[in-house]
Amino acid sequence: MMQQDVFNSLENSLGDKLQHKTEFRGEATYTISADELRDIAKFCRDDLSFDYLLDITSIDNFGEEPRFEIVYHLYSMPHGLHLRLKLKLSEETGALDTVSDIWPTANWHEREIYDMMGIKFNGHPDLRRILMWDGYPFFPLRKDFPLAGLPSDMPEVAFTKVTPLEGGPFVTIPSTAGSKDREPRARPREL
Repeated sequence: MMQQDVFNSLENSLGDKLQHKTEFRGEATYTISADELRDIAKFCRDDLSFDYLLDITSIDNFGEEPRFEIVYHLYSMPHGLHLRLKLKLSEETGALDTVSDIWPTANWHEREIYDMMGIKFNGHPDLRRILMWDGYPFFPLRKDFPLAGLPSDMPEVAFTKVTPLEGGPFVTIPSTAGSKDREPRARPREL
């Protein structure tokens, strides 16, 4: 099946479910409704052989409504094609249906989006923070999050004492030596 055949099949089968199409350098992006995500994802996987979810990205359009944009980057190994599915999500809704049962790689991507942006995924098997600690009340990749961060109580889980960086394996030492000799991995570890 050729690239145009795949996209024609998608458009013919889904018709009104596809709101807008953009094509750039042979890659197609379709804007869809959040309500149609699971049906379209299953169709792309089962009927068009988009068998690999490369990534899910989230965009915060702070000050606009709907605030969030979610982009699913798909790849078809049999056809060698890329496809993007893009949808918008309001801050009030704040949740989408999971696609982790359709593409297992979505599990970690959805957890990261939840952790950094606060977007929840209905039906996710293990939706908990992946980068920040449990109980952290903020979402660091939102545009209204200050660059300097926000104060919060950090649990005493992993930190028992201050760890010095001086002399560590990845710390360079100021000197007049060349870059090869200053590289941390070039120095043998002293016992």
